[in-house]
Order: sequence, then C-alpha cells, then structure tokens
Amino acid sequence: MRQLLVFAERDAAEEVAETLAEWFPELGVPRVVRETLAGEDDAEDAQWLVVAEDLDPDSLSRVDELVERHDGWREES
Repeated sequence: MRQLLVFAERDAAEEVAETLAEWFPELGVPRVVRETLAGEDDAEDAQWLVVAEDLDPDSLSRVDELVERHDGWREES
C-alpha cells in the first residue's frame, strides 16, 4: 500500500525521504512532491508529500515516529 507522508516544509520532507532510503534501501529513495490544495490561491499553503511504496506494515509505527518528529503526518492511499 502507498503511504503519503505530509509536511508543511520541503526540508522536512526531503530529510524524511533520505532517512527512509537509509532505513529501507530495498525500496529506493521515496519521491518528494508538492501538492497544492484544491482552491488554494497562495502557493505558500502547498504541502510537501513523501510517497513511500510497499513499506512493511510492521515498520509503520517507526515511520510514524519519524514523521511526527518533523511535524508531519501519514495517510494511506
């Protein structure tokens, strides 16, 4: 299942993507993308997403802790 890790800051998203690549080298480096919310006029309100595929469900609590340390959250997609 795809996991979307959501952050307000690009730096946080990039740091989490790098950490996940170190923790789970078999998955490669997760993509970091910018998502503008529907109806938002201000580009400052855009969120940064780390798209992580095929994470082991047993590792999600560890991922959640990492994401929370960077003021983000995780959503399943």
